[in-house]
Amino acid sequence: MSWRTNLGRALACAVLLLVVSLSLAANWLAPAGYAKQYREAADAPPSREHWLGTDEIGRDRFARVLYGTRISLLLAPAAALLTTLMAALVGGLGGYLGGRWARGAMAVTDLFLSLPWLFLLITVRAMMPLNVSPLASVLVTFLMLGLLGWTSAARVLCSTAGSLRESDFVRQARASGICGWRLFWIHVLPNLKPVLYAQFWISIPAFILSEANLGILGLGVAEPMPSWGSLLKELEGMVSVGEEPWKFVPLILLVVVVTSFQLVLSKQEEVAA
Repeated sequence: MSWRTNLGRALACAVLLLVVSLSLAANWLAPAGYAKQYREAADAPPSREHWLGTDEIGRDRFARVLYGTRISLLLAPAAALLTTLMAALVGGLGGYLGGRWARGAMAVTDLFLSLPWLFLLITVRAMMPLNVSPLASVLVTFLMLGLLGWTSAARVLCSTAGSLRESDFVRQARASGICGWRLFWIHVLPNLKPVLYAQFWISIPAFILSEANLGILGLGVAEPMPSWGSLLKELEGMVSVGEEPWKFVPLILLVVVVTSFQLVLSKQEEVAA
């Protein structure tokens, strides 16, 4: 492994740590909050009071970027954790039990894989009331992401767990009197951890991008709560990059964060291998 690769991953971790720290410090960096309107300075350019200017109704863009980043970087890992647990439960446990349980797990997995989950997300989100609270929209959006993103990992886990069930060390443990859930937790699940780690890290940037897509369509986090999707929606109708370049800060931040996650993910894939 080259020193440049290690340096790139170290920088990626440093960038993610910095972005997370800034988002968590939003209450101190932008104490006025993301919803306060400065009507006398609507759609204003960057200034000493508003580092990224204000939007069309006078809300501070810098504050909205910080709070929107916090939402994505806290709830996307939560949705990824839910996805990982479901993949372990359906795929790992089904493969370990074998027989009709494995066939049933794969049938459910194939059913979910056949669904266009992004369009399903859009449909479910569009069916919600227009006056839904911002907090409810956040929870529903990321809960749906977590409940629909587990299928690919479940297939891999089912196959891996089925192979482990017939391995020599599991047979030896079963012969020594260990069986049932204890055998699964002690001997099978630890050997599934590399796949689970990879699934967790893969899901985070995927869910961040999915929420951004929904937000651009107006079906993500409800106003006035900000998210990267709603911030990117402001780029609609822009003629040139040089017109108002400060509006591209959320897009640049999104690209940097997703790229950093991919660099960290490459490390996890090497560990899994």
